[in-house]
Amino acid sequence: MVVTSAATAGPASPVPAPLPVAADRGMVGELARTLRISPDQALARLGREAAYARTEQHLRRTLGDGFGGAYLNDDASTLTVALTSAADSPRVRAAGAVPVTVAHSEARLVDGVARLDRRAAAAPKQVPGWYPDVRTNRIVVLYRDGALDTARKWAAGSGLDAAVVRFEASTEQPRPLIDIVGGNAYYIGSGTRCSVGFAVTGGFVTAGHCGTTGATTTQPSGTFAGSSFPGNDYAWVRTAAGNTPRAQVNRYPGTVPVAGSQAAGVGASVCRSGSTTGWHCGTINALNSSVTYPQGTITGLIRTNVCAEPGDSGGSLIAGDQAQGVTSGGSGNCSSGGTTYFQPVNEILQAYGLTLTVSGGTPPTTPPSPTAGPSGPPPGCGGLPGWSATTAYAPGATVAYNGRRYESTWWSTGAVPDAPGSWAVWADRGAC
Repeated sequence: MVVTSAATAGPASPVPAPLPVAADRGMVGELARTLRISPDQALARLGREAAYARTEQHLRRTLGDGFGGAYLNDDASTLTVALTSAADSPRVRAAGAVPVTVAHSEARLVDGVARLDRRAAAAPKQVPGWYPDVRTNRIVVLYRDGALDTARKWAAGSGLDAAVVRFEASTEQPRPLIDIVGGNAYYIGSGTRCSVGFAVTGGFVTAGHCGTTGATTTQPSGTFAGSSFPGNDYAWVRTAAGNTPRAQVNRYPGTVPVAGSQAAGVGASVCRSGSTTGWHCGTINALNSSVTYPQGTITGLIRTNVCAEPGDSGGSLIAGDQAQGVTSGGSGNCSSGGTTYFQPVNEILQAYGLTLTVSGGTPPTTPPSPTAGPSGPPPGCGGLPGWSATTAYAPGATVAYNGRRYESTWWSTGAVPDAPGSWAVWADRGAC
């Protein structure tokens, strides 16, 4: 069952009107329960998030290197946009967002995280993770057991300016959720259980810590065709004939459709499916996060406040009808709450050249350009290849679309440049 919000005109103000959205009724109900609001308020929130995603995309493109990140407030009624120059504040207000002047650009934060990632092998065991926090305009380095000095020394070794780092005491003890199932269960080898993430042509994706390449599975029967852990936490299982991939995620009870894999941004609402704890929702805290398990550090993760417990590993994270990632690990539980990390699904698709199994779903608001033909992507401008809906793009890839040059900042397939929400995937580099 799908319920739809209407795009209603509000009072005369620059705040964007909510966009029409389609969402599964069960998802709306669980969002309402988790966020302690009514179903109508949950659906209205989804409409506001869609409108603000379009606003953020526009501002990211026009502000360029002056963009310091963006985030929604607790009820998604306000989009705050960070700027490195106060002179850009009027254009942010005109777009319906709230400007705040910061010292560091988003690009600088992401670069700082990459510096720490390169020192992941030397990270102390008391440092469970690090991530760019656009809300505080700092790179957060977590530490536990009173090891502040140890964490500071390790971070300093990366060459990071101390002014861009914030150290935060943590009780997190992340671990892979290896003995659990998210979505539907499957079993590895002699009976270890994990979760199906999302169906792909020929099988499904899941967490890399669930099994090594060559390991066999049952229910459904198959073989790990690829697996990466630590460093990454992704894998894909090639299933035997007779197993039919479905564009669905278990909602406990019922299912929700999967229509694509458009990446959501910081502050967006998401839901997770797992066989131990069922269906739970929350919001995204950060992208490009790193976390250190006893087995090593995983980088490039989605950090959320969605709860999970052992048994939910490998399961699905979804925003509306858009696949986001597979459950990696985290801290806490679904009684007291916690922090859970997810491996982005688009990175998995790109790494193995997989095609996500999708339903009709919610169509993009911007028509896609012509898809690739037998000879590759369509021609673009400025000597660049044209964007193709069927090509898997990695960070750093450049394409032409509608006369403009776009650079990939994320892993994606089918994410349309200049469509609402594409700010999380494509950076506009100007006319070509």
